[in-house]
Amino acid sequence: MTTTGRRTLLAAGASAAAAALTGCTSDGAGPRRPSPAEEAAAREAERVARAEAALRRRAADASRALLERYDAALAAHPALRTRVTPLRAAAAAHVRALSEGDRPAPSPSAASGTAAPAASTAPRPAPADPAAALRELAAAARTASGAHTAELLAAPPEYARLLASVAAAGAAHAYLLTEGARA
Repeated sequence: MTTTGRRTLLAAGASAAAAALTGCTSDGAGPRRPSPAEEAAAREAERVARAEAALRRRAADASRALLERYDAALAAHPALRTRVTPLRAAAAAHVRALSEGDRPAPSPSAASGTAAPAASTAPRPAPADPAAALRELAAAARTASGAHTAELLAAPPEYARLLASVAAAGAAHAYLLTEGARA
């Protein structure tokens, strides 16, 4: 269970316990209204849950954008398949891990040879030159890595560890797509 799940469960449990205890009064005046402190705590728990959900959405979207760039590069340059497919697979795993199953990672249309379902916005095509496509992929990996790093301070500890790991992987992807080829 994730940190967010535990927090939500704890908040729900505390609210349920408070509701159950308020029903156990002896004055018979009906259910007790929550105190201002209880209402404030419930609002704060809801605010935190919304903020964490938005953070998770932003992180998954950053990895999803990188995944789309990998797909575009593979579609435009099948000769890059050996070099790019393992990195694309890692990016797909990052999308799944960051989104916790909210939306599945897009299927690799270039890798499987079948057309992927049409998205609401068509992804930008990869540069015509394979070397330029690799440089563009490296830049996209650095952008995603930076986005994940920027979210670290706002993330709960468990999710921050995941973000840090994915950010480091993005930096490694950028290296492998540029400098790693020279080694």
